Amino acid sequence: MTNEQINITIAEACGWKYEKNETHAPDGAFWWSKNPEFPDYCNDLNAMHEAEATLNYEQAEQYEDELCDICDMENRHKEYPLPFRFAVAHATTRQRAEAFLKTINKWKEH
Repeated sequence: MTNEQINITIAEACGWKYEKNETHAPDGAFWWSKNPEFPDYCNDLNAMHEAEATLNYEQAEQYEDELCDICDMENRHKEYPLPFRFAVAHATTRQRAEAFLKTINKWKEH
């Protein structure tokens, strides 16, 4: 998925709506815009933390598993892999976004 697709999908899962050039935040506020101005979940750790906070207990457990799998796969292909827990603790926003979407069954492979 592209960063734009990821951002829109996570935003919608978190309650954002885009209708007729209006971007509506989960609290009902809106902004006039030709393009959606959702949070940048792929590059903003604070935005990703807000998305993670929407998960319930069971989803949080699955998210943890998904994030560990993603970090493990990417880390083991490095020339000098990092300690596993360090790699997970320093997961990128993109890795967190992928894990989030896999957790809520919205991830689409290329």
